[in-house]
Amino acid sequence: MEKRLGALPVAAEFLRRLDVAGIVDEVCPGGASALVTHGQVIEALVANRLTSPAPLVRVEDWARCWAVEEVFGIEPALLNDARLARALDAIAPHLEHIAGTVGARAIGEFGIDVARMHWDMTSMSVHGAFPGEGQNENFPVIGYGHPKDRRFDLKQFQAGLAVSADGGIPLHARVFGGGAAEVSQVVGALKDLRAMAGERDFLMVADSKLVSYSNIRTLLAAGVQFIAPAAKVKDEVYAALDPAQAIIVNWTPDREAGKPAERRETYRVLEDTHTLTGPRKSDPPLTVRRILVHSTANAAGQQTARDKRLAKAAEDLNKLGELTLWIGNVTDPPTVQITRGIQLHLLDPLDTDIGQTRWSQTCD
Repeated sequence: MEKRLGALPVAAEFLRRLDVAGIVDEVCPGGASALVTHGQVIEALVANRLTSPAPLVRVEDWARCWAVEEVFGIEPALLNDARLARALDAIAPHLEHIAGTVGARAIGEFGIDVARMHWDMTSMSVHGAFPGEGQNENFPVIGYGHPKDRRFDLKQFQAGLAVSADGGIPLHARVFGGGAAEVSQVVGALKDLRAMAGERDFLMVADSKLVSYSNIRTLLAAGVQFIAPAAKVKDEVYAALDPAQAIIVNWTPDREAGKPAERRETYRVLEDTHTLTGPRKSDPPLTVRRILVHSTANAAGQQTARDKRLAKAAEDLNKLGELTLWIGNVTDPPTVQITRGIQLHLLDPLDTDIGQTRWSQTCD
């Protein structure tokens, strides 16, 4: 009888070195009479996702066609959907602990450099009603929020992922409810990453959602270095800058590497400080370093965008020249006549009918 082997031995070796089964069984021990432990089932599920993903009702068939029994020592019949569901139910309350322990194990076992870790969140929209009263509040609740795909008509859940700069290896993941504020999840991620890194110092890289008073306060208190895009800088700050004081950075983007030096975009940087104030008067101000970057490519792009907006505005103003005034008579008051082109361009977006009387003017 032939069975597929594929990458099963590779998956099994990595799972063994990460001790996934042992970590799961430590927090989710099964009965002494169980033919297969929760940890063994979870390892088989991970192997399925890595080789030939299948729904729960088809995992048993996958195990029969693949050399699961020979590699993992698990009979295919023991991977029926009911057994898989029991294992998933068992680990559900302990997912964060299991994920953090496996991540820490990976750092030590494979020597992953965690000097810099990147954190970000995304949203995943779902189709269906998903009423709130039918969901377990002990777990992330599917609901409305601020979807990244702009599908405000759909409910969603959110996921956060932390990866190492060393190879982009996922080390930590968390799932959040659809309505959870992204800015409020940074502190939880920081604590998890701090626990995984142990005594190691690391730099946390995130998007602009990291820059809030509560997040910065926690990062400073924990002694964690961080970098994130600054919040919107006021125009008067830029207006007060002296370009002559900026330092030219010796860096060339990959997309510019093939261009002659005189045609490459350049970057200038200035460093100053930024002070954040808390929501309460008693909150101490927090001062952090801020790096302001000027890119010639961005400046040219912004100039092009401004030119296009100005040209569009000039076109709109020229179209207003098509407006004419009909004087009328005693019984027929003066009326502003609007051509069809003006109606399509200016009035239709306002949902205004060309025949509405509020566009007529009468003289006293």
